[in-house]
Order: sequence, then C-alpha cells, then structure tokens
Amino acid sequence: MIGGRKIDLALEAKELAEGSPRKTTRLPGVKAREDTLFGYPLTQVDILDRRGEQALGKPRGRYLTLTLPQLPQGREEILRGARAVAGALKALPALPAEGTVLVAGLGNRRVTPDALGPRTADALLVTRHLVEELPKDFGALRPVAALAAGVTGATGVETGELLAAVVEKLRPACLVAVDALAARRQERVCRTIQVSDTGIVPGSGVGNPRRALDRASLGIPVIAVGVPTVVEAATLCLDLLEGAGEGFDPALFRRPGAEWFVTPRNIDSEVDTLSRLLGLGISAALHVDFSVEDVEKWTC
Repeated sequence: MIGGRKIDLALEAKELAEGSPRKTTRLPGVKAREDTLFGYPLTQVDILDRRGEQALGKPRGRYLTLTLPQLPQGREEILRGARAVAGALKALPALPAEGTVLVAGLGNRRVTPDALGPRTADALLVTRHLVEELPKDFGALRPVAALAAGVTGATGVETGELLAAVVEKLRPACLVAVDALAARRQERVCRTIQVSDTGIVPGSGVGNPRRALDRASLGIPVIAVGVPTVVEAATLCLDLLEGAGEGFDPALFRRPGAEWFVTPRNIDSEVDTLSRLLGLGISAALHVDFSVEDVEKWTC
C-alpha cells in the first residue's frame, strides 16, 4: 500500500511514488522505459534492489505493462492483443525455452470480476496429456498443463497448498499464474495487462492475501499475468479528493467495513474477451512454433 492506496500495477506504484507518470529515473533502485509492442504502449519497470522494493512496495523483478486503448473488438483485434501478450511473456528471462509449464487460473469462477484466471485456463492449448499418451504424434509439442485452482471458501484447500502439491507431482519448469488485479485509475480497469517474473500473492488486490506463489515457496520460476478488473472505492475517493485539492485523512477510508470495490457494468463481456485474449497469448508464448492463428484453430 502506498499513500493509503492499494495498488497492484507496478506502473501505478511508480507513478504514485514519483508524483508524476512521466518521470523514469527519480526513484533509487528503479528503472523504467517506454516502448510499443504490436502497436500497444508497453511500460517496463525493473525493481533492482531493496531500495526499489521499499519505494514501490513490490518485490524486485521485471514488470511489463501493456495498455489497450480500448477493449479489443472482433477477431483481428483479439489476435493482435494476443500477439502482444505473447511478446511480453517472451521478453521475461524467467520463461524457460523448454520443459513442462503449469498454468494456474486463480480466482473464483462464480464472481465475474474474479473469474479471469479460471476462464483463461479454459482458453489455453493444453498438451501434456497428448505428449505423454501419444508421443509419436505429439512429441514435438511442449507439455502444457492447466489448473483452475478455485478459492478456499469453495474447496477448503489453500491455493498455495494445492499448487505446491501439483508442482511436486508434475515438476514443471515454470508456473504461470493468471489472476485479476485491482487498479488505481478507473481508465486502466480491463485496459491493462501486467506480466512479471516476481510471482504473485493471491487475493492481495482485494485485501485478502493468501500464501505467496513464487520461486521461494515453490522452487521454480513463477510468472504472473494479471488484468485489473476492479478499483478499490477508497483508492478512487482518495484520488478524487486529492485532485480537488481537498484536505483529508487517508485513515478515514480504512475503517472496518469500508472495503468496497467498483467494477464496470459490462464486466461479463470484458472478462470473456480478455480471458480469450490471454489464453491465446499465453499459449502462443509457450508453444513457440505456433502462431496465435494456429492456437486459435486448436482451441476453438
């Protein structure tokens, strides 16, 4: 939390810590640069050391944020967005060139703003079973497995416990965890995609943090893919009051029972589109010999 605000996006944490979205070198232990990827703005934030961790409140590592000017409409726009996601994932050194990859869709399938992870898992090209059962036909494919972990309230099992057991059994080279996030700015809800090599803490975006999923806890690289689907109401109010020049005490918004989250009214269609886009992009990044069009044919 920075300045009384809950922030999942490293880009927004950097903006708030600097006081300006344009500055890129003021913070010690933090490097940032702007680029484009398949026509989409791309921001790279590298947290280099403990100073950077303290400044942004996030673990050291690389955070790449794609900005979508609008929700992709139609097949071609979804495919272009998927190519950008694949390109961002391939830019992470933590993504291994070969070996089994486990993709975990985190969240609650029954709650639409939190259903991004499970629905992305549904849209993946999974191949581990084919490679093992029909090696002559599919042995050239990369083994990819997917799991929609569910939430403790529905399963009685902590997500971290479940994934630790699956990782121990499958021994994948990498885990890709997909989850919904919380944004600071309402214009970034369902319009930004963050990938990082730092792992993830499920539930942290809505103030319900669980066991961390990272290299330290699982023993393998953990790549996080997230899209903000909500804005915390307190964070939104703080920004509005600050913009109006009003004096206020941030602690007023942290009283018990004051944790409310805001989501778009058309969140159902937005999550459907984004989960499809992420499924295509993650699959194309893992199956390097496949284009997003190839993945689309296999997953339709």
